[in-house]
Amino acid sequence: MKLAQLDFPAILSSSNTHLLVLLPKAKTLPKDIAHGDLLAAVLKRRVMEADELAKSPVSANAGDGTLVAWAMVDFDKDTFAQQVQVRKGLQLLLEEQPKTIAISVSGEHAQRAAELAVYGAWVNGALLPVCKKKDERKALQKIEVFGLGRLLPPGRGKVGMGVESRSAKVSTPTLALPLQGGGNAGAFDALKAQAAGNLLCRELTVLPPNELTPGAYRQRVKKLAHENNWKHEEFDMKALRKMGAGAFVAVAQGSEPEDAAIVHLTYTHPKAKQTVALVGKGICFDTGGHNLKPSRYMHNMHEDMNGSAVTLGILLAATQQKLAVNIDCWLALAQNHISPKAYKQNDIVKALNGTTIEVMHTDAEGRMVLADTLTLASRAKPKLLIDFATLTGSMAMALGARYSGVFGTSDELAQRAVSVGKQSGERLCAFPQDEDYEPALDSKVADIKQCTLDGEADHILATRFLKRFVEHDTPWLHVDLSASRCDGGLGIVAHEVNGFGVGWGLAMLKMLH
Repeated sequence: MKLAQLDFPAILSSSNTHLLVLLPKAKTLPKDIAHGDLLAAVLKRRVMEADELAKSPVSANAGDGTLVAWAMVDFDKDTFAQQVQVRKGLQLLLEEQPKTIAISVSGEHAQRAAELAVYGAWVNGALLPVCKKKDERKALQKIEVFGLGRLLPPGRGKVGMGVESRSAKVSTPTLALPLQGGGNAGAFDALKAQAAGNLLCRELTVLPPNELTPGAYRQRVKKLAHENNWKHEEFDMKALRKMGAGAFVAVAQGSEPEDAAIVHLTYTHPKAKQTVALVGKGICFDTGGHNLKPSRYMHNMHEDMNGSAVTLGILLAATQQKLAVNIDCWLALAQNHISPKAYKQNDIVKALNGTTIEVMHTDAEGRMVLADTLTLASRAKPKLLIDFATLTGSMAMALGARYSGVFGTSDELAQRAVSVGKQSGERLCAFPQDEDYEPALDSKVADIKQCTLDGEADHILATRFLKRFVEHDTPWLHVDLSASRCDGGLGIVAHEVNGFGVGWGLAMLKMLH
């Protein structure tokens, strides 16, 4: 497909049927905006002031049949607020499932506005897999950007990325974007990679549990490793038993077949000076085990592997961006089933590092599989260790679904994580993990309790528990993904499964490379 050779004035006469006009927030409308007379009429009819477009974008059909949406972006606000403003404008157009979207930007923040809109079109215009006899949805195929200078010549700027789904690839549309005249094409290349990571994370997360068993997941990961030249290593149940990884095995032994494993992926860069370890909780379905969840809380538990999908998304994006940092990625892939072999309350198991654990509640399985995985990851002595997990209901109670929680081994590290969250639009709230919380986990029969039965401050106690398994005083961030699913979308992503953590994780890696 050839990219359009258009400049800004050509918007009004181009064949595009869907146009997003992004304006910097102002009390009055600029004189040279696309379809300005129509917008003025719409605002008059709705009795709206111009700057109200920052809260409520509007759309209207132009005389040539084009659906035009106008939105304002307040560049004095934080990244999250800007993302929401752009997403609202895009949604007015994407609801019609167009083949092409044109984006008009202007002013001193034109590059920033274009980046927000293009990334939003990428992650919202692609189709996540569904199980329908006939899928009539239409993916966005092309994005055109105006207002930054001349466009790339034919054959440049195309995007061909995605991951395997049932019958096709989840991929982003072709992009026509500026090369000169103030545009920064390199920024779009980085966003392309980030979009690939976001879409990989979300596609894996929405797959039903009968399609993404630990065994099937391992096959997908193996294929991704081959495609991206990652070193691939697996520790299956036989190997884990031999190693003494009793915490992981306790959870996984309740499943038939025993297809659980800890998967280790490695990305290396010849100029890298630092190594970061990423650990992801990959519980492909969580029944709660013998402490069986009621149906209300078991629904969507196929998404309990989201932490592992986030780490894979970060790894893919970092690989495509060719970040000069080495990454050790560890995926704890298992299921939490109820069966005669499943672990029980009052069991005592020995973890990989020799710590004995008194099982208090079988639905606290995430911290069990993470315990041994964190030990493996920390033994390589990375510069930084970050784990991602949909770990506790108490974090969701504390924050809802619009923030995720973060814990750091130092206040400085935790605050750095929060700052990066503000910059990336994936917001984090730091929580304490002081030592005086830990007596609640004292056990009379083992080294530590897995959790308490009252559930008070469980997100903090879970972190204190996990800290026991991070060796060599490794700097460590624990991200409890309460924002992995947010009804109505979150930030730039309109889908409830939003891929939270991929953008933040990439930003953290860039600080180190």
